[in-house]
Amino acid sequence: MSLAVVTLKKGEGRILKSGGMWIFDNEIASIMGSFVNGDVVLVKDFDGYPLGRGFINTNSKITVRLLTREEHQEIDREFLERRVRDAWEYRKKVVDISSCRLIFGEADFLPGLVVDKFSDVLVVQSLAMGIDRWKEEIVDLLKKVLAEDGISIRGVYERSDVKVRRQEGMELYKGFMGQEFPTLVEIEENGVKYQVDVKDGQKTGFFLDQKYNRLAIQKLCKNAKVLDCFTHTGSFALNAGIAGAAEVLGVDASQLAVDQAAANAKLNGLDGRVKFLCEDVFELLPELEEKGEKFDVVILDPPAFTKSRSSVKNAVKGYREINLRAMKLVKDGGFLATCSCSHFMTYELFTQTIGQAARNVHKRLRQVEYRTQAPDHPILWANDESYYLKFYIFQVCSDK
Repeated sequence: MSLAVVTLKKGEGRILKSGGMWIFDNEIASIMGSFVNGDVVLVKDFDGYPLGRGFINTNSKITVRLLTREEHQEIDREFLERRVRDAWEYRKKVVDISSCRLIFGEADFLPGLVVDKFSDVLVVQSLAMGIDRWKEEIVDLLKKVLAEDGISIRGVYERSDVKVRRQEGMELYKGFMGQEFPTLVEIEENGVKYQVDVKDGQKTGFFLDQKYNRLAIQKLCKNAKVLDCFTHTGSFALNAGIAGAAEVLGVDASQLAVDQAAANAKLNGLDGRVKFLCEDVFELLPELEEKGEKFDVVILDPPAFTKSRSSVKNAVKGYREINLRAMKLVKDGGFLATCSCSHFMTYELFTQTIGQAARNVHKRLRQVEYRTQAPDHPILWANDESYYLKFYIFQVCSDK
């Protein structure tokens, strides 16, 4: 076990001291003692006051990720089991657990680890070197804790094939953890069935964070004509269809996503009313406007237009453009559901951007509701990265 001690510079560690979990390379005065990257180290303030223990990785700008604020806490199986149990007990109280995110990294005090449960399958994503050593043990503990509630896990798949691992000095990896199993998994959410491709789908195969936002649009969609942009595997479109929409058009630039969405529509007996199109949304919206098309409900669920502070300006242009185009396609008195899943597109900036778009096309917005990610992706205060999804529903009225 490493006995290395990381000491902060005077006046640094503000994020950590306000409840956050990260220590950046430029906050560190010294590292004393021997260690290898991934080891647990003790963190002290400039004056020697102990601040907790966490994983070290000098390859990463986030040099230490905190695990505990207890100076003498051993990071062992017993400790990890406590973290896993806390995460599961929390989810049993706040979310539909048939499919949900079981571990959400820092927000569950297991930094750098994501575990999603799709019915009886787990998908694991490891993003930090320290937690990578423990991932198999954590999966083992999850199986044990779930089994106590009568839930048997038939397979585990790892999707650590994300570029951010390179910043940690780690290789990208995907593959089975343990026994092989069919990687197309059927789940049900809000009364809608989906085939989730845990091997080749985006991220871990399905976006669980929008679960209750998808449910929120159902009440607006009865007998409606609906346009769902960036539909991915059809989730918002299918929620509209199951709620009794007259006709739904889902659009995505990926043919693979559109094929999966069409298969999901068939699975739910909605292939007559819910159709999908492989098109670039930015090109399609002006074309629909030119044809004089109007919709009762338009849904925008774009990918993150920015993954860094440096590209926020361009992202603002993108969000303004699609929201402006979408507002033009909504019938007077119809509804717009719009969101951003980028942590760097803050609530204030996103809100301001939508306001600008509305003014540019002389529309008045009446806010129906503002929502964030589902509670199985908890927002940990002082850990800003855990608050990333902003979701608005508006009624769009002509500015007369």
